[in-house]
Amino acid sequence: MRRLGLLLAALLVLAGCSSTKDAVATGDSFQFVAPGGKTEITYDDPSSRGAIRGLTGPSLLNSGKDVGLDDYAGRVVLINVWGSWCGPCRTEAPDLEFVQQQTASLGAAVLGIDVRDDRQAAADFVHDRGLTYDSIFDDSGRSLASLGGVPRNVVPLSIVLDKRHRVAAVYLQPIRLPEVIPLIQKLAAEQPVQAGGTGG
Repeated sequence: MRRLGLLLAALLVLAGCSSTKDAVATGDSFQFVAPGGKTEITYDDPSSRGAIRGLTGPSLLNSGKDVGLDDYAGRVVLINVWGSWCGPCRTEAPDLEFVQQQTASLGAAVLGIDVRDDRQAAADFVHDRGLTYDSIFDDSGRSLASLGGVPRNVVPLSIVLDKRHRVAAVYLQPIRLPEVIPLIQKLAAEQPVQAGGTGG
């Protein structure tokens, strides 16, 4: 009877761990799936992480240039979807700048995606808050579409990518520094990407 109890407990633990696949499809590309009411989804096992590809668009900080994930090759990246019209984004922006400053020495970076916005209002938002990380100005929604089906109506939204730009966490709410910074530190410590290898 005791053995049966231990077996059931082990099955419950495994069932809990399998919930990390709630928002990723099979294959190696990330595909968001409704997380059943969760606002934080993590992918601790690197093999359960799907990659984001083709994320690029006009730079908000450098007019006339594009910015995208290829500019952050081999680096942990926190993608943040925001708008100057979004109240919670105003509160969250200083935390994102703090993440940028605190994790830069680890090779990590923050990349914003400014959605449904006026370019001047967005530039003023960045300037007024002293933000140093760049954002894709995505008034068309094309860049957001490359995020594997993440909901367009959830702002702010953050996605933390490992060094291979695979999704390690999705936050459907403002970030919390005590959770995000340790996650970025952990991802930065993972085996680096090696040419021709799979990394870790």
